[in-house]
Amino acid sequence: MNRPLLPADSREALARDMGAVAGIGAVPSILKMICDETGMGFAAVARVTDSTWTACAVQDNINFGLVPGGQLELRTTLCSESRASRAPIIVDRFSSDTTYRDHHTPAIYGLESYISVPIVLPDGEYFGNLCAVDPRPAKVSEPRVVRMFEVFANLIGMQLASEKRQWSTEAQLFDERETAHLREQFIAVLGHDLRNPLSAVSANGELLSRRKSEPDLVGIGNRLKATAARMARLIDDVLDLARGRLGSGMSVSIVAVDDIAPYLRAVVDELCVANPSRAVNRAIQVDSAVSCDLVRIQQLLSNLLGNAMTHGGADTPVTVKIAVERDHLTLSVTNGGEPIAPETLSKVFEPYWRPATSAPGGGLGLGLYICKQIVSAHGGTLGVESSAEIGTRFTARIPVCARDAGF
Repeated sequence: MNRPLLPADSREALARDMGAVAGIGAVPSILKMICDETGMGFAAVARVTDSTWTACAVQDNINFGLVPGGQLELRTTLCSESRASRAPIIVDRFSSDTTYRDHHTPAIYGLESYISVPIVLPDGEYFGNLCAVDPRPAKVSEPRVVRMFEVFANLIGMQLASEKRQWSTEAQLFDERETAHLREQFIAVLGHDLRNPLSAVSANGELLSRRKSEPDLVGIGNRLKATAARMARLIDDVLDLARGRLGSGMSVSIVAVDDIAPYLRAVVDELCVANPSRAVNRAIQVDSAVSCDLVRIQQLLSNLLGNAMTHGGADTPVTVKIAVERDHLTLSVTNGGEPIAPETLSKVFEPYWRPATSAPGGGLGLGLYICKQIVSAHGGTLGVESSAEIGTRFTARIPVCARDAGF
């Protein structure tokens, strides 16, 4: 979504432009130098639009009466004509100048000398004018003076362009963050609303699977149940992602679990039944109580083991090792096969990331991201190493007295 552009002469836009000029630290020195070099008593950087003349910065040695933010009626100034022609207007002495001696501007403001040089941004946008005035005559038409004004006007224009780019970048960043926030809200609501129809699909699958007298319906029911279960896991993954992105983080309910080993063995057994062709070596020995969110730890192991079965070499076993070491529950899952390239290793915990070799329909690429969030929510660490010698190994270390890390 794009925020509407402010009219150039709106109060907000003028305040922004004045702030941009005020942010150029050299402007006060530039205006003072102009007055010193020309002998003129008033110098200013003015924002000039189709309908307004606004002083952004001033050097007033003659009590001209304008301060930053002060405005002149545009038609009473020569800056409007400079803006129209995009050319400087330079007058040493109004009273003897054949072009401007009868002009209303010197009569209104009691001026004799005047110089106004356009400030144009590098992209061609007209910002305003660098100008100086005085009730006394001055030699402002000298080439060195004109050149000084042109150089200073170009410098100010380049600095303002830099500020403008920063505004644009910040606006784009704001819009992207706002869009991302709305997207995550939409995902969370959608995931929540999908649960009811998915429950209906699962219930119908269960009913069909009980029609033992009709084998075809039983097969359809089992497929519906399996599909519903897979969709439920995907929805859970998306909701976990959305909660993390919306600021509430991974939710955990940490309690003391006296004997966690059987629950972890059950996860391994379940995945082995679902993947009968894959060999799994396991060493699960936890002799002390562990403070954790049991369901989340089971989800962690399930995701890591499922990932190893999916992406590991089919001809090598997956190894699961779980033990308590130095007051930490250490859980590692290792698979063989092609190692992960070093330049890719840092991306594996990013949401939606999947290896280039992944088959279509292999999930959303959220499993490892969620693993990372689960471990972080327990105050632990999750790392990965991959080489031809050891294979690919994910290792989680969680304090046995884990507390909610504030996610």
